[in-house]
Amino acid sequence: MKFTATQIAGILEGDIVGDPNTEVSKLSKIEEGTEGSLTFLANPKYTQYIYSTRASITIVNKDFAAEEELTTTLIKVEDAYKSFSKLLEYYNKVKLNKVGIEQPAFISETASYGKELYFGAFSYMGDNVQIGDYVKVYPNAYIGDNVTIGNNVVIFAGAKIYSESVIGDNCVIHSGAIVGADGFGFAPNEKGEYQKVPQTGNVILEANVDIGAGTTIDRATLGSTIIRKGVKLDNQIQIAHNVEIGKNTVIAAQTGIAGSTKIGENCMIGGQVGIVGHITIGDNVKIQAQSGIGRNIKDGETLQGSPALNYGDYNKSYVYFKNLPKLAKTINQLEKKINNNE
Repeated sequence: MKFTATQIAGILEGDIVGDPNTEVSKLSKIEEGTEGSLTFLANPKYTQYIYSTRASITIVNKDFAAEEELTTTLIKVEDAYKSFSKLLEYYNKVKLNKVGIEQPAFISETASYGKELYFGAFSYMGDNVQIGDYVKVYPNAYIGDNVTIGNNVVIFAGAKIYSESVIGDNCVIHSGAIVGADGFGFAPNEKGEYQKVPQTGNVILEANVDIGAGTTIDRATLGSTIIRKGVKLDNQIQIAHNVEIGKNTVIAAQTGIAGSTKIGENCMIGGQVGIVGHITIGDNVKIQAQSGIGRNIKDGETLQGSPALNYGDYNKSYVYFKNLPKLAKTINQLEKKINNNE
């Protein structure tokens, strides 16, 4: 796809300095710009590169004033970073704007869907599925029986949505994600064998939720596993049965959350965090990477370590335990002096 400077300026409501007919077909970093590419300058540290970049078009802030001759066409906007992000969003919509039902694909006679559906080859839509408008389902995706999907949802290739799941408007589910698999529920019998506890609940994703590639969200034993509005989950995260995650919380890769734990709103959870089951984590909590959480957490706490400590206490303690070998040596020397004086 090619775009002219005039078209881009129209999308961004920007002003052109240079050739309005300049065309671009790809994106680049400003220091790696090549002919036919579009880039941006937002960080003053990179200003030097605007004089050497070979990018055909560069988005800059309105207050930018060139001190040397430029070969790139400028589009001046209020905020170059936000405008570039807006352009990326627009580009993705155009790039992913597929419509129609590819063959072979299976759609149950009892399923229903709205306008401008895209349903990729080898995908499956089960009984009584209800899908809204402008939904994109990429090849090899699976949508089980009785699933409800809102408007403007994107389900990428190979994602699996198990039966009874509810997906809200504007959600994005990336490849390999599994929504609604059975929770890890087993009970020992009198022989010491583990028998499966039926998982009869479902998963609910509210609006504007992003699910990363390879992430798994288990259905509830009873009731629902709930991911609230605006939650963003990275790749390879495990969400167990009956977990609830509050709105606008973000969680980084390889985090695991055990069953029935409740996480509040606007939390930030780093990668490889482990959280035990049946606890409550408050709002606005920050958990550093590789921390282990085994207790209830109050609103606004920042934690690190395993088991996790208050972030400030952890840093103070670290000063001591990183020096334990030296401290032990000092203690041994003092003990010898004491013993020699006896």
